[in-house]
Amino acid sequence: MSVSDYTETEGLPAADRTPYKPWSYDTASTKLYIPRLAAGQDRWFAAALSDDKGKAPSRLAVFAERPQHKRWEMVSVVDLDSPKLPDIALDHDGYATAVAADGNKHLAADAGVLRAAVLDNFATGGTHTGTKVFTPTTASKRQIEVHDKTGTRYGDQGTTVFAGADNRYKDAYALKTTDGGALILFSHMHTQTDAVAHSGLQINPGKEDRAWLHAVPRTSIRYTFVCNDATTVPAKAAPSRLIGYTCARTDASGPPVPSWSDRA
Repeated sequence: MSVSDYTETEGLPAADRTPYKPWSYDTASTKLYIPRLAAGQDRWFAAALSDDKGKAPSRLAVFAERPQHKRWEMVSVVDLDSPKLPDIALDHDGYATAVAADGNKHLAADAGVLRAAVLDNFATGGTHTGTKVFTPTTASKRQIEVHDKTGTRYGDQGTTVFAGADNRYKDAYALKTTDGGALILFSHMHTQTDAVAHSGLQINPGKEDRAWLHAVPRTSIRYTFVCNDATTVPAKAAPSRLIGYTCARTDASGPPVPSWSDRA
């Protein structure tokens, strides 16, 4: 996601680039959730972060140890829709409890079910599983709105179809909450394919697309997105809550209109 942001910026004319500004998180307001892990388990922790001094955390991030790289890495970060954080269960020493994010029979939904529901929000507006797995929240409504508004923006001149993509990022992380449920953080990938309704029409890439499409008119464009999602899941059979998600466009491709293909 970070690399794609750099790629997109480098595709812009110099005049359109936003000057880089150094940034940092406010350590005084940071909340750390460090799970007590058994020997041999992968080491990771979650952090609630704010980039404004004295303000409540606005992001949830996961940091994981990567022995192959000999370092710790931020592997997920989600912008939260509310500063109210989930109530994470802590033991008498202040440690959190890590629970299984996948295949956990003690939760109403695991990461696989949640991921499929998120994809359904984009693909169908939540018709199949999205609105069944999730209770309405700002984040879930926003995903459905992306489907509804983007899918009709071309009118009868073109179509937009969302679909799941082969997910390269299958790691998922879960912490026990005080109600017996869990906070689950996971990633997903989806595509958005825009296409003209008939020959003679073309899609002109926007300036944000130039890094991949070079301002060449296309008959269709397939965008790929990588996203991080944060959910709270109850222990009993009840809907989960999507409390935030963050997406980045990581690729775009598509066939040029015939006149450009002939010229090439």
